[in-house]
Amino acid sequence: MTETLIAKTPITHEHLSKAISYMQYLEMIDTLLAEGKTTGENHSEEMVEYTRMNMHRMYRMEKSVALDDEIVQLLLSVDNKMTWVVLTEAWCGDAAQNIPAIAKIADASPLIEVKLLLRDEHPEVMDAFLTNDTRSIPKLIVLDTDTLEVLGTWGPRPEPAQKLVQEAKDNNLPFKEMAEKLYGWYDKDRSRTLQQEFKCLLRNWAQLTFPQDRLLERCS
Repeated sequence: MTETLIAKTPITHEHLSKAISYMQYLEMIDTLLAEGKTTGENHSEEMVEYTRMNMHRMYRMEKSVALDDEIVQLLLSVDNKMTWVVLTEAWCGDAAQNIPAIAKIADASPLIEVKLLLRDEHPEVMDAFLTNDTRSIPKLIVLDTDTLEVLGTWGPRPEPAQKLVQEAKDNNLPFKEMAEKLYGWYDKDRSRTLQQEFKCLLRNWAQLTFPQDRLLERCS
């Protein structure tokens, strides 16, 4: 799901000083798993196993995600500094499927920095960016680096995946069956839909150094 806005934010410089990079996030999860733990308060065997699977998913996504030429050129045209704050937890499957691609997209621009915050440690931030009144993650909040104004948000998953989840809920589909359908969609899509959504959103979030008339037409 996507949203574009300009607003004040509860995210402060203090929050950003505590936020971690994507690589630090992976290192943190590896350390927790070695201790038989995950992020948050629930360290049950089930939650730890979700986290272990998610590490495999993230490493697989890192290898399979390839940015197309159009989004790379768009990112190289970005002319304003942005901080992309991602609310996440290690046990979240949607986070594992999307954060590696978000990090790779941001890495293609020297003016974009990704920072990760754990949702349950920052409820005041999460509650300002709910999705349908729920604390769904991952949630990306795009900030102007200098002013910390909110330029836009994205999350918790691409539109077709969000539709799939909503239909599963409407039809009372068992969680396991819904999860199989959702992860099957992710495996086939390989972040292509996420990239397409970000191509449209970047024209609203970023100051660009070249005209985006054709992109505007495709996103309208």
